[in-house]
Amino acid sequence: MREMVASNDIVAIPQRHWGRKVAGVFVAAAALWVVSLFVFTPNINWETVWEYLTFRTIIAGIGVTIVLTVISMIGGAIFGVIAALMRLSQSTVLRTVSWVYLWVFRGTPFLVQIIFWYNLALFLPRIGWGTFSVSTNVVMTSFVAASIALTLNSGAIMAEIIRGGILSVDAGQSEAATALGMSRLNTMFKVVLPQAFRVIVPATGNHLIGMLKETSLVSVIAAQELLTQTQIIYGRNYQVIELLIVASFWYLVMTSICTFLQQRLEARLALSVSGRGDPKDRRGKRRRPAVDLEAPLTDIVSPQPRNEEK
Repeated sequence: MREMVASNDIVAIPQRHWGRKVAGVFVAAAALWVVSLFVFTPNINWETVWEYLTFRTIIAGIGVTIVLTVISMIGGAIFGVIAALMRLSQSTVLRTVSWVYLWVFRGTPFLVQIIFWYNLALFLPRIGWGTFSVSTNVVMTSFVAASIALTLNSGAIMAEIIRGGILSVDAGQSEAATALGMSRLNTMFKVVLPQAFRVIVPATGNHLIGMLKETSLVSVIAAQELLTQTQIIYGRNYQVIELLIVASFWYLVMTSICTFLQQRLEARLALSVSGRGDPKDRRGKRRRPAVDLEAPLTDIVSPQPRNEEK
């Protein structure tokens, strides 16, 4: 009878993939060439870039960009939940109103929406009633118009994200909650939405990053955010590319931070909901496996009965 070779004696030799190495070297060389072409060109004044990288108005523009992003995401989440619930409602009127809202704000260019809200005085000269009214031009500043346009556009996108997350939850969850006597509203907010977060969070993170970059479009109405401040500066010194590099750098920094936070949130949510990831508890200690991995397979499948004393 042949002696079986122990698993510790088996030496696995990985296969050599020369094509991957050659492709990696080629891609790395091409990337270095592109970076060197960009960095060492004599047509870009890097001293101007370093000078305006932490300029006072640039930092102020970053603050306005962050504020617009936060306002649009919070308001968009509120409008998105309401519109998503209206779309899933059994009422024909609510479904129709929600559908029209999504159809208009997802079907028209965002730049057109910004210009429309900034020129709202053409359709509504005054806001209010009688003596308690003010001129629309006084209320609808560039910042207010940008906030409204960003919020309503974000709400239309968030509505589809939330609706998709709700539909991803198994219908049996709602049926079980109904069988327990829970109302439809409690079922939605206590059973369905918490489980839909697994689908909603990644898409919302991507939408946040996109919205952060889309705030640059409000520069068309001079909303004093990052790109507007950049345009004001290069309109004076004519260093267009240098100032655009400054703006691009800060957009990359902000989107990188958002991407990192999104990945951390997704990892924590996946670990807490589905148990994926490193098998450690919240105190950092490794969990004890339910089955003794060192025991023989026969003992795990069919353990020997204990010898009971007679």
